[in-house]
Amino acid sequence: MLAPKKVKHRKWQRTDRIKGKATRMNTLAFGSFGLRALTAGLVSSRQIEASRRVLTRYLQRGGRLWIRIFPDRPTTKKGAEVPMGKGKGDVDQYVAVVKAGTIIFEIDGITPKLAQEAIKLAAYKLPVKCKFITK
Repeated sequence: MLAPKKVKHRKWQRTDRIKGKATRMNTLAFGSFGLRALTAGLVSSRQIEASRRVLTRYLQRGGRLWIRIFPDRPTTKKGAEVPMGKGKGDVDQYVAVVKAGTIIFEIDGITPKLAQEAIKLAAYKLPVKCKFITK
């Protein structure tokens, strides 16, 4: 799974919500087909990996896949049955902040019909609403 090699701060402060639309990573740069987020949210490294597996299974060495997001934000969680207080919990997972309009995946080298089916299945694995786009 994806995770940063090194972070400046082990635990980050939590933001209440993700505001605005994506101003970067909002156009296709590498492939002919892509998966665009319609809503904002946090996508974990496990969810990215699950989507990547679906896409690579569909590509079958015929196409190329680009992952445009990277989980660099640590999220913490306290253990089960731990009382309130005693500080912030340990780092549980890493998430990627996805704003509305962000391109999550790009693929190339396969037919448009096959690409649409693969992207649709990959979108099921993600916690944000997504849309299939073409160049």
